Amino acid sequence: MSERTAEEIRREVRDHYAAVACGASGCCSPGAGCGPDPEASLALGYAPGDLAAAPEGANLGLGCGNPQAIASLRVGETVLDLGSGAGFDCFLAARQVGPGGRVIGVDMTPAMIEKARANAARVGAANVEFRLGEIERLPVADGEVDVILSNCVVNLSPDKPAVFREAARALKPGGRIAIADVVATAPLPEAMRQEIALHAGCVAGAATVDEVAELLRAAGLTEVRVVVRPESRAFIREWFPGTGAEDYVASATIEAVRPRATSCCAPGCCAPGGEG
Repeated sequence: MSERTAEEIRREVRDHYAAVACGASGCCSPGAGCGPDPEASLALGYAPGDLAAAPEGANLGLGCGNPQAIASLRVGETVLDLGSGAGFDCFLAARQVGPGGRVIGVDMTPAMIEKARANAARVGAANVEFRLGEIERLPVADGEVDVILSNCVVNLSPDKPAVFREAARALKPGGRIAIADVVATAPLPEAMRQEIALHAGCVAGAATVDEVAELLRAAGLTEVRVVVRPESRAFIREWFPGTGAEDYVASATIEAVRPRATSCCAPGCCAPGGEG
């Protein structure tokens, strides 16, 4: 099978998740039936209170973890969710940052944005907004956000370096990334990498732990941590029964920080008369 272009991959992913938003597909796996099953969400790390607090229809069962478990969100912060879907993680984040905080969800699928906005309007979530856009070209200003969340989305991007560069740009100095994503734990067979359904299903586009860490550092981020969750192989096996995907990928938590500006500490490290 010939190599597909980045735009072809984006179109495949967009079409797949448009079908999910419209109710024509179950979740990120092709036909595996792991939609908004409460037990599945609990297995990913969400609490029963999280499921009860989110608007009906916001949890589409698309994640591979709970990024908020590592985000340590604080009242008043501005949060950005990459690939926000119907808004599940955004609404949970809004509870934590409070009325003085703000949550921005970005998704490239118009049907998802429409669904998320309808959910927000239905529950009166005044501190949540949803913007149509690609995570490689975020529709946010430089240094606009304190925290970036994402749940099983970055692996879908055909240009991961751009995703992390954009994340670094959008973060305030001292801002942090808290992501749950699928990573490769062994080299993917070429047939699996080329399989369209597995790409839309969070497998074929997965980067290795070392690749993810290097991309974060190359974007200028520090305090990088990529921790594989071995227990995730159980639900990956359920997502893709009979494919052996669990032998090649696993869910991981991914953390990084945009460093704060530092004062000049040595001769020549900054402009004359100024601070670095």
